[in-house]
Amino acid sequence: MAELRCRKTGEKDEPAPEGLLDQLHQVETRDEDNRTAGADTGAAGNAGGDSRAGGTDGILPPTDEEKVDHTSANSTASAKAAQTCSKSVLLQRVVKLFIGCLAAVTCGMVYAVYLSTYHERKFWFSSRQELEREITFQGGSGLYYYYYKHMLFASSFEKGVYELTRDNRTVSGQTINAVEQLSLYPELLSSLLYKLSGSQDAIEPVYFYIGVVFGLQAVYVTALFVCSWLMSGTWVAGMLAVAWFVINRPDTTKVDYAIPLRDNWALPYFSCQVAALTGFLSNNVSSGVEMFCYLLMSVTTFSFIVMWEHSHCVLFVQGVVLLLLDCFDLIPPRKMADIHKVYLSSLLLAYVLQYQRPGLLSSPLLSLLIATLLARYLQQNMKIGPLVARLMKIVLHLYLVFTTGITFNYLVKRILPVDQSDFILKFLEVKFGLNSTTEFIPNLLLCEEGFQSPGQDLFFRLTQASVLPFYVLVMLVCVLSTMQTIYRRLSGESLKGSVQMEDGRIGERPEVIYHVFHTLLFGALAMLFQGMKYLWTPYVCAFTAFGVCSPELWMTVFRWVRLKSVHPVVLALILSTAVPTIIGFSLWREFFPRVLSELTEVQEFYDPDTVELMNWINQAPLAAVFAASPSLLGTVKLCTGWPVTSLPLYTDISLLQRSESTYQVYAMRSAEEVYKLLTAQKSSYVIIEEELCNQMSTSRGCRIKDLLDFANGHVVYDKGETYTFSKYGRFCHEIKMNYSPYTNYFTRVFWNRSYHVYRVNSVISFQY
Repeated sequence: MAELRCRKTGEKDEPAPEGLLDQLHQVETRDEDNRTAGADTGAAGNAGGDSRAGGTDGILPPTDEEKVDHTSANSTASAKAAQTCSKSVLLQRVVKLFIGCLAAVTCGMVYAVYLSTYHERKFWFSSRQELEREITFQGGSGLYYYYYKHMLFASSFEKGVYELTRDNRTVSGQTINAVEQLSLYPELLSSLLYKLSGSQDAIEPVYFYIGVVFGLQAVYVTALFVCSWLMSGTWVAGMLAVAWFVINRPDTTKVDYAIPLRDNWALPYFSCQVAALTGFLSNNVSSGVEMFCYLLMSVTTFSFIVMWEHSHCVLFVQGVVLLLLDCFDLIPPRKMADIHKVYLSSLLLAYVLQYQRPGLLSSPLLSLLIATLLARYLQQNMKIGPLVARLMKIVLHLYLVFTTGITFNYLVKRILPVDQSDFILKFLEVKFGLNSTTEFIPNLLLCEEGFQSPGQDLFFRLTQASVLPFYVLVMLVCVLSTMQTIYRRLSGESLKGSVQMEDGRIGERPEVIYHVFHTLLFGALAMLFQGMKYLWTPYVCAFTAFGVCSPELWMTVFRWVRLKSVHPVVLALILSTAVPTIIGFSLWREFFPRVLSELTEVQEFYDPDTVELMNWINQAPLAAVFAASPSLLGTVKLCTGWPVTSLPLYTDISLLQRSESTYQVYAMRSAEEVYKLLTAQKSSYVIIEEELCNQMSTSRGCRIKDLLDFANGHVVYDKGETYTFSKYGRFCHEIKMNYSPYTNYFTRVFWNRSYHVYRVNSVISFQY
C-alpha cells in the first residue's frame, strides 16, 4: 500500500509542461481527477476486504501533510510556468523591436544611397567642374548654397555670421539680414559641422552639403516608417509606407531637382515631430516612452520652426487638428496642455534666436494658442452636459477661438511693422474667386506651380501605385469609427484606457484620430495648392500602410458586418498579413524595375549657354550689379557672387516689386521707361532671356509678357477679343534691332543662343 501511494504521488509530482497557462490548468485538472479516483478506489477496497482471500487493504487517502506538499508543488509549477511565459513574451517583444528598428534604419540608409546614386547618374556630378555643379541647383535654390560657401571662406564662424546679418553685397542698394530673411540656419549649421568634423581634407564642401540633405531625407522616411509602425503594431506597415513614398517620389519630395530648398531641410524635422506626437497621444505606451516622445516632440518642433519660415503655418494646421480632438474630448486635457507648452516655448525660443522676427508674433499659430487659452478659461464646463448642449458649446467654443484669434492677429499686425498682410489677403481673394485684379504680383503667384490646383495626373499616379484606392477605403472605415467614438463621447460614455483588437474600435485610439484629421485637412489644402501635396502625400502613404496592416481595422469592419461564419480575430490576423504581402509583391513586380532603371539609364544635364554666361560675368567690373529674372539671379549670385537687383523669394513684397520692375524688359515699354526703372535699382547690366521673350502661349495665360501687358493696361480682353493699347513694341524684341533710342540707353556686351546682356549706360549717348 505504501508502494502504491508513493507511485501515485510520483505521478502528481511530475514537472508541468512548459507552455501556455491553459496547458498548465489542464494538467492540474487531470491531477485532481486522479486524486478523486484514488480516494474512491481506497474506500471500495476497505468495504470489501473481508470477502477477499488473503485480505488486502485499499489505497489509503493522502494525509494532511501530503495535501500541503501537493498544493505547494502545484503553486511552484504555476509560478514557474508564468515566469517562463512572461520571459518568452518579453523575448518576443525585444526581438520584434530589434527587427523593426533594424528595418527602419535600413530603409533610411538605402533611400539615402539611392538618392545619392540617382543624383550622380542624373547630373554626372563627380565629372563636372565646380561651376557646372553649382548650375545644377535649379529653381533659384542655389542662392542658399552661396551662403554656405560664404561661411566656409569666412575667417571665423562669428565673423561669417556677422557679415550675413549685415549683408550689403546681395541686393543692390540694400543692407539685409540674410540669416533672418532667407532662413539660413541650415547653412550655418552645416558649415560649422563641416569645419568642426575636420572634413576639409576628406570630402569636398559640395558633397558634404548634399550628403547632409540626403541624410535628412533618410531621417524623413525613417520617421514615416516609425509613424506607421506605431499605429499598426507591425514593422511591415513601415516598409510598405517607405515603398509607397519612394514610388511616388515626384509627389512626396522636391529633393530630386532642388536640393538646397528650405522644404528639404525642414520637412524631415516635421516628420519626426509627427512620429513623436503619434507616440505621445497613444494610450498603449509607458510613462517613460511618453516622456521620450514629449522631449523629442519639443526638440523637433523648435528645429522645424527655425529651419523654415513657413513652418508656423504648417503647425497652425496641426494645431487646428488638435483643437478638434480637444473639443470632442478625445485626448486627455493634460496632454493637450503639454502640447501647447511645446508650441509656446518653441515660438518663444525661435523668436529670440531669429532676431525678434515680427512674423512669428503675427503667426496664426500664436494667435490660435492665445485664443484657445482664453476660450478655455471662459468655457470651463464645455465638456459636461447632454448631447445637444455639448454640441452647442463646441460650436460656441470654435467661434470664440477663431474670432479671438483673428482679433489678436489683427492687433499684432497693427502694432508691429508687418506690411505683407494686405498682399497675402489680396492673393487669397483672387485665388478663391472673391475678387479679380490686373496687378502683376498676385497674378504671377497664381501662375506659380505650387499655388495652382493639382491636375488629374497627381491622382492618376497615386492610383497607379495603388495607394489612393486603399487610402480611400482605410479613411472611410476610420472616419465612420471616429464618428461613432465622437457620438459616444458627447453622450457621456468614457473611453477605454487601452483599446484591444477584439473590441473592433479603431476610432477610439487618439493617435489614429489625429492622423484621420491630419490627412483630411492637409488633403483639402493640397486640393487648393499643389505645393501642399508634399505635406499630404507622405502621410497618405504612412496612414494607408497602417490601415491595411492593422488587425484592429479589419476587426472594426467585421464587428460592423457581424461576421459569424469565421472567427473574426483569426480572419483579421490573416488579412492584415495577406493583404500587405500581396500589395508588396505587386509593387515589387511593377515598380522595382522602374526604380532600378532610373539608376542605370544614362542622363545628362548640360547647359553650355548658362556656363558661358557665368564665365563672362566673372570677368565683369567689381561694382557691377545685374538685373534679370529672379531664378536666374539666384544662379548669378551663386556662381559669381555679384550683387543683384532681386532674389527668388515669393514671400517678400519688396523683392517682388523689384522683380516686377526688372520684368518690364519683356513688356511693351519705351527704352526711356525701362532705363529709369533699371537705374532706380542701380543696375549695371540687364540680362534678357530668350525663353521668356519668345515664350509660347499657354492655356492659363501665364506668360510673363502677358501678365505684364495685362497689368500695364496694354492689352485688354473683352468678350473673347484682344485689344492692344501701346505705341511701343515689346522691349526685348526692339532692343535687339540696335537702333535709336535703344542704343542710346543700352549697349550689348554679350550674347549667345539663350541670353543677351546689355550694359545700362551711365552716360546717355544720343545716336540717330
